[in-house]
Amino acid sequence: MGMARYNLRMVHHIGMLTLFLAVLAGGSLPSASTAIGATPGGSGVDPGYRLGAEDIMLISVWKDEQLTREVVVRPDGMFSFPLVGDSQAQDRTVEEIRADLAKRLTKYIPNPNVSVSVTKVLSYKIYVVGRVNKPGEYLIGHYTDVLQALSLAGGLTPFAAENDIKVIRRVKGEKEVFPFRYGDMRKGNDLEQNILLQRGDVVMVP
Repeated sequence: MGMARYNLRMVHHIGMLTLFLAVLAGGSLPSASTAIGATPGGSGVDPGYRLGAEDIMLISVWKDEQLTREVVVRPDGMFSFPLVGDSQAQDRTVEEIRADLAKRLTKYIPNPNVSVSVTKVLSYKIYVVGRVNKPGEYLIGHYTDVLQALSLAGGLTPFAAENDIKVIRRVKGEKEVFPFRYGDMRKGNDLEQNILLQRGDVVMVP
């Protein structure tokens, strides 16, 4: 088991180093629509994706056109649907939402056949600020890491403190800070620091 974990880690590290070297050589990183966990074409997302405000879902009940419609997740994390009223979408997967709707619709429809899909991911935003060529807000696909975010922002400027980059994350009102040493990454060291970014993360480059 220990050797298997070691081999998996080595495969991940080699893959990340290959990707990093490709960027240095003038290559490009995957776009948001083809990022890990996103379905190419934007028609779906990873089953484990948890929705957020502004995401758009298509909800349909088989053989009932009046119960087939697109809904938007509101800023409070809720959405409205006929018969059941308001339902929570924030931090839920599509399967959790589907099961909840089916359960609540049984009061009105015998054995409802409900389907839920994400048609547009609009909540997954990150921010890259400081000494990068294109600072700002970025709407991205699922599972984007720090290195990819820096590439989206056009890379570092000549005067950036490449070994003092920080990822700032807020979890339930508490701030968490993760260091990122770009210079070490360039040498193929400490690849574990290239963490996956979460919705709302800020990558700060001093």
